[in-house]
Amino acid sequence: MAPPYKNTPALQDLIDDALAQTAPGRCVWVALSGGMDSSLLLSLAADACRRVPRPLFALHVHHGLQSANDDFERHCRWLCSRLGVPLIVEHVCVDNGRGEGVEAAARRARYDAFAQHIGCGETLWLAQHQNDQAETFLLAALRGSGVAGLASMPRRRTFFGITIERPLLGVALTQLEEEAHKQRLVWVNDPTNSELQFDRNYVRHRVLNALEARWPHAQAALARSAGLVGEAAGLLDELADHDLMQLGGQPQQLTVSELLQLSEPRRRLLIRRCLTHLGLALPPARRLATLDAQLQGRTDGQAHVSWPGGEARLWRGKLFLMAPPLALAGDWQVEWCGQKVLPTPLGNLRRGLVADSGQAVSLQVCARRGGEVLHLAERGRRGLKRLLQEHGLSPWQRKQLLVVWHDNAVVAVGLVDGEWLLVAQGWYQPSSVSGR
Repeated sequence: MAPPYKNTPALQDLIDDALAQTAPGRCVWVALSGGMDSSLLLSLAADACRRVPRPLFALHVHHGLQSANDDFERHCRWLCSRLGVPLIVEHVCVDNGRGEGVEAAARRARYDAFAQHIGCGETLWLAQHQNDQAETFLLAALRGSGVAGLASMPRRRTFFGITIERPLLGVALTQLEEEAHKQRLVWVNDPTNSELQFDRNYVRHRVLNALEARWPHAQAALARSAGLVGEAAGLLDELADHDLMQLGGQPQQLTVSELLQLSEPRRRLLIRRCLTHLGLALPPARRLATLDAQLQGRTDGQAHVSWPGGEARLWRGKLFLMAPPLALAGDWQVEWCGQKVLPTPLGNLRRGLVADSGQAVSLQVCARRGGEVLHLAERGRRGLKRLLQEHGLSPWQRKQLLVVWHDNAVVAVGLVDGEWLLVAQGWYQPSSVSGR
């Protein structure tokens, strides 16, 4: 069997091509772990940016998970000093409280660091290669992933305005090792790479080695399959985006009756695509099946499906997709002057509230407790519950309401974002508020 990645271009050509795709004057960043592949990528990038001047930075994420992390940081500092590349070191805390596993939690911490330091419109280069792609494909297949998972790592994508590129994705590890030795490059080996309790290490050392003993080009073939699945995934994304536009173009809110006109696989595809547009985690297959069953049943405010990082609710014939909504604690309360930005557990309240008299007042802001009444101009006294029903506020939004009191009377009600929903007679919202 001929190798799928025959006649791979020279490594420096790949880097030059990637650099040519970046906008002139924009910064290029290299995620530098200190291992062989990222050290080589930085060396190649530094050479390219000397020949075609571009601002180049390296970013090292110190996970603090093992003593060897300090060795990696020292090596990164030495290498960047030798290459003349500015280095940013970010120490992170890997939080595995979500039960996602250490590897996934560390990856999330890295991407949080990327978003913190790399500006919108800038480019980040990652050093994953063909062997990494083959491992990712196999792991996705063993998890029973669909097309999106089997597509593995894209060569190029955007992440919160950052362009993430993998210039070496089509290059075999052996070719990278040859080039690293040719350059007499120095790097640090991660001692955990040999620990087989990690799924990726087991696939790398036990599974892929066995496959290549029988099929010498197994890793290249698997990586090529991942690339072909990636093309199919791109076409499915186009189909889902077309359906989204037909249903109104709002990924956070879909009309159930229109959604049910699609076939079941097409509904699932559209819901996953909407979640991706919203930057939310995708649900496991069973949770998505539960959601689809509820689409064909209840449509009241109590019907909902949740999973780590996301939630779907059915209410008044609409499907709402969102992050798990926060709610104010029933005993939360704070004093406020009405004319400054007010920090709350749900975010900063940036609109004010002033008495018609113009006098300075002391207000109390708290969560909704039930039974509140407002005195509205031209309507008199009205119960808050009935007023909220008139405004069409969803059940989960009602748990996020800020209720403002003055002298034992409710004078305003609203959410953190937007205008006040209700303002009592004798009060108004000013055009602006000052800082804290």
